[in-house]
Amino acid sequence: MNRISIPFSLLVCLLVIVSCSGKPEGASPSGEEAPIFPDYKEVTIPANIAPLNFSFLGEGKSVLLAGDRLIRARHGVFRFGKRNWKRLVSNCTDGEAVALTVFEKKDGRWISYKPFNIFVSSDRIDPWFSYRLIPPGYQGWQKMGIYQRNLETYSEKAILTNDLTGGNCLNCHTYRNGDPSKMVFHARATFGGTVMVNEGEVEKLNTKTDSTISALVYPYWHPSGEFVAFSVNKTLQAFYNHDPNRIEVYDQASDVVVYNVRTHEIAWSPLTKSEDRFETFPTFSPDGKWLYFCSAEAVAPMPDKHREVRYGLYRIAFDEKDMSFGDSLECIYDAPSDSASVSFPRISPDGRFLCFTRHGFGNFSIWHKDADLWLVDLTDCSVRPMGNANSDDVDSFHTWSSDGRWMVFSSRRDDGLYTKPYFTHIDDDGNASKPFLLPQKSPGKYYKSLMSSYNLPAFTTGKVEISKRKLTDVLRKSPGTDVKVK
Repeated sequence: MNRISIPFSLLVCLLVIVSCSGKPEGASPSGEEAPIFPDYKEVTIPANIAPLNFSFLGEGKSVLLAGDRLIRARHGVFRFGKRNWKRLVSNCTDGEAVALTVFEKKDGRWISYKPFNIFVSSDRIDPWFSYRLIPPGYQGWQKMGIYQRNLETYSEKAILTNDLTGGNCLNCHTYRNGDPSKMVFHARATFGGTVMVNEGEVEKLNTKTDSTISALVYPYWHPSGEFVAFSVNKTLQAFYNHDPNRIEVYDQASDVVVYNVRTHEIAWSPLTKSEDRFETFPTFSPDGKWLYFCSAEAVAPMPDKHREVRYGLYRIAFDEKDMSFGDSLECIYDAPSDSASVSFPRISPDGRFLCFTRHGFGNFSIWHKDADLWLVDLTDCSVRPMGNANSDDVDSFHTWSSDGRWMVFSSRRDDGLYTKPYFTHIDDDGNASKPFLLPQKSPGKYYKSLMSSYNLPAFTTGKVEISKRKLTDVLRKSPGTDVKVK
């Protein structure tokens, strides 16, 4: 008699399939919401997202009915598996949902929690996004890095970590329209400089000049790839023991300039570099004809009056032919008149919507508990909150996907301390769906043990291919190219 040897792992899988072939009979409805983490109930997702595994927070034996398939929780986690997940979401046409019901066995009897849906959009999400992982404090750090994650899987890879560059600070990574081959970021302190990645070429820049108050700071690429707008900031920090906002970062002075990638020159307008105003957080319009930025009346003395500083949203014309500016400013949103302040303006790829972070004062909103995402419809300059995207805690830095259908933003809604990346779908009218947390293979275990914040999340249309060794060699060995004033 011939014997067939079945691997133990396959045998376990077969037993699970057989034992989970039908849902628990006679389950009593509890009338309660299923206690799960992350909260994926009624979210909208792209079909190409990694499986949304989630933890069950109850105490009894539990199973999940997903579509027509029953999944048993393993160590308190419902895992879909690649094939099952793909089958579930591929069966949904645009806007349809995967129906899910959690069952729990309590005192020998099965109960069912309220069913919930995960809606599937036909709008695909950019396959990669990058971020900085950093401890949630700003006085010091031991380890940080810029990382990238494949959103279609759980694969994460470091772009650069500071153990390779003397433990310095790496920050402000930015891409041209999500193009992974055009990237800029800063290294501060040891081996300091601004790193410009341009289609495989890497250059280190020395960006402090005699005519600017600091090295270049917050960047944003021009759509042509020929220019990058930067702020220059003289920034200080304050730390609080009893204030709801643990950290305050404020400017004593700030301006906005534009850098020419080819000529290594910077230029500005008197309207973007004035002594009586603080200008910061520049961003270009998708057609490259407008430079948007935040601007506030310069209040003194600082920091005594930092709570009186409120930034409005402005724009000025920009001509890429000769790197010149318009002769007037246009106010897009007069936030101070609403006793509010604006930071992080970002425009949708179609040019219709501008999303910004709105909060009570100042410009460093990532520690302001009242910070929410708001939207300007640039067709009529109407302003409104982004509803479903916001929470009772910090909702701040954000980036549009390459097609404008998705947005990733940082939020402290889970614990008030660590920022985590949330994703929301944006419809034709600029309405946001309920956001979902970045999927993980074992989300409860991963996020419970996470001791770093996700900082500056940014979509990319592909993987950043530049090697860590090349970036490290440029930072450690290159003297750098001096930036000039035009």
